[in-house]
Amino acid sequence: MAKTDTAKDKSLQANSSYTASDIEVLEGLDAVRIRPGMYIGGVDQKALHHCIYEIVDNSVDEALAGFCNEIKVFIYTDGSISVEDNGRGIPVEKVQKTGLSGVETVFTTLHSGGKFGTGTSYKVSGGLHGVGASCVNAVSTKMHVEVYRDNKTYFVEFLGDNPSGVAGKNKEPIQVTGKANKTGTKVIFWPDPKIFKDQETGKMPVCNRETIATRLREMAFLNKGLKIIFTDERLQKTDPHFEEIYFYEGGIKSYVEFLNSTKNRLHKEVIYLEDTKEDVAVEIAMQYTDTYSDSIFVFANNINNPDGGTHLTGFRNALTRVINDYARSSEFLKENDENLLGEDAREGLTAIISVKVKDPQFESQTKVKLLNNEVQTAVMTVLGENLKDWLDRNPKESKLVIQKAIQARDAREAARKAKNLIRRQSVLESAGGLPGKLADCTSRDPEKCELFIVEGDSAGGSAKQGRDRMYQAILPLRGKILNVERARIGKIYDNTEIQALIQAVGLSTVGDDVLRPNIEELDLDKIRYHKIAIMTDADVDGAHIRTLLLTFFFRYARPVIENGYMYIAQPPLYKVEKNKKIIYCYNEHQLELALAEIGEKANIQRFKGLGEMMPQQLWDTTMDPAKRTLKQVTSEDAAEADRIFDILMGDAVGPRREFIEEHAGLAVLDV
Repeated sequence: MAKTDTAKDKSLQANSSYTASDIEVLEGLDAVRIRPGMYIGGVDQKALHHCIYEIVDNSVDEALAGFCNEIKVFIYTDGSISVEDNGRGIPVEKVQKTGLSGVETVFTTLHSGGKFGTGTSYKVSGGLHGVGASCVNAVSTKMHVEVYRDNKTYFVEFLGDNPSGVAGKNKEPIQVTGKANKTGTKVIFWPDPKIFKDQETGKMPVCNRETIATRLREMAFLNKGLKIIFTDERLQKTDPHFEEIYFYEGGIKSYVEFLNSTKNRLHKEVIYLEDTKEDVAVEIAMQYTDTYSDSIFVFANNINNPDGGTHLTGFRNALTRVINDYARSSEFLKENDENLLGEDAREGLTAIISVKVKDPQFESQTKVKLLNNEVQTAVMTVLGENLKDWLDRNPKESKLVIQKAIQARDAREAARKAKNLIRRQSVLESAGGLPGKLADCTSRDPEKCELFIVEGDSAGGSAKQGRDRMYQAILPLRGKILNVERARIGKIYDNTEIQALIQAVGLSTVGDDVLRPNIEELDLDKIRYHKIAIMTDADVDGAHIRTLLLTFFFRYARPVIENGYMYIAQPPLYKVEKNKKIIYCYNEHQLELALAEIGEKANIQRFKGLGEMMPQQLWDTTMDPAKRTLKQVTSEDAAEADRIFDILMGDAVGPRREFIEEHAGLAVLDV
């Protein structure tokens, strides 16, 4: 005890020497390089994409102000990215507070820009904090900025990791390099490999073309009349030079048409409403389809708000009221009938709500939820006044919309009855209401508990024997679950496997545990596991089962995905063994490396299914937290995910065939 106390005393003495000399002041952009996660959300591919969006958003703000109608985005062969617009060009005059030109101030000083204060030249803007351009500069090895204004071309070069020791400092002051017969700004930046690291490989991540294209397409939809040209010059085997132009004169009306292109629509024309109330510009585009879920996406100043906010609340309240008023005045609802619920009125609806606010207030820095109360009033007023007029002028289409809502109500009631009936079944009364096939874990702490959803009883048996019973639970499923994209909720509750899944995970809603499509009120406190891993065979059937499960969670329990609880387990494909040395390989490339390391005449075992693996093998390769690989499922772009799920799992065969043909080159053939 004496030795321990002495060591503790020395440690306390060392800590007590904390003086003013220990305090370090980070200057300029040094803080961004040291803690990039605070400013760009991390150092992975997503953070790299975020840097592109920050520069693009500055150009889009010029479009919002009415001074830009074209943006060009390039990805070059060396990994650099450029964004050019035909706006006014960043001011080059000296800023009094910094003593630097406007360009140098914007790209080297945090919280600077033209979007603050009452005298701002931007009435509406997505960038609120003035950190975007300077942060991108800080995490780049270098950045070139060209400004075209006053018939001159201005140029300045910045260095992120500067030899002078000051991050993002320009080598020389901004200078005139020639004449210009246009206006605008062009930014080229080279992401710093010292900053950006892929979590799996540890190497510099590369930009994902499809992810960036989806974001740029969305921006073009949200800003009608804005043309965005996206070019990827990186060499590809199948497409050496990629270029797409995004230009939609219909704006969000075209967006709804795009999202519904593979769906059966109840009315041909998209309902488009536009007005300004309470000093808030409101745009709404909506169209009903024969699907069983709603797809509603909300934006404030071009910023996607996945958690909704006052604009979504205003839309829902007004929609429910108008649909009920019309249903009663047209006698679709009788005097003794209860009102339709909001979810009934929204079934099958695809809608985009876009608002422009002078001073937007968000719940957090990530801007996932809008808080402005005046926006709720504005949206309710615009929708309430104009949707009623549309319903009155289109009686045939209105009848289909109301009938759809009434059918949704009937299906909801049927689902409730089915749920109550299932509760009384003995198979769900065992283990405190849990399905009998669930091998639960001992712990009751959801943050520590894991659920492996396993394909088949054979694999389930191996998983049950190989698991850590303290915190790992196993739920084997027989065959393929129902495709929920093509089924009403009543039929879903009739499916034994889905019901077992609902009970095992603890999926229920606040105040009412009947699940419904796109339900936001999922009671996360009742979720029994904060790691839910889908573990299927590495073949076509396994991939299909995985897709069916993901479709269910995306449609009926999306908060599980959005809160980071959903994972895909990665079992090995091969076991390579020679002279008692064993290497497990998860793909063909790893197999090649293993054979090169272990030499020829090695014994190669190809796992055709999880059921072939011994319990210890399954633990060592797929379930042991110290060795396994779990891929987290995310839905970063909900609108695009919604569209892809509809293509792959919906009724339309043509779009699915086209999607498969287009992406066939990315598939791995399992023979």
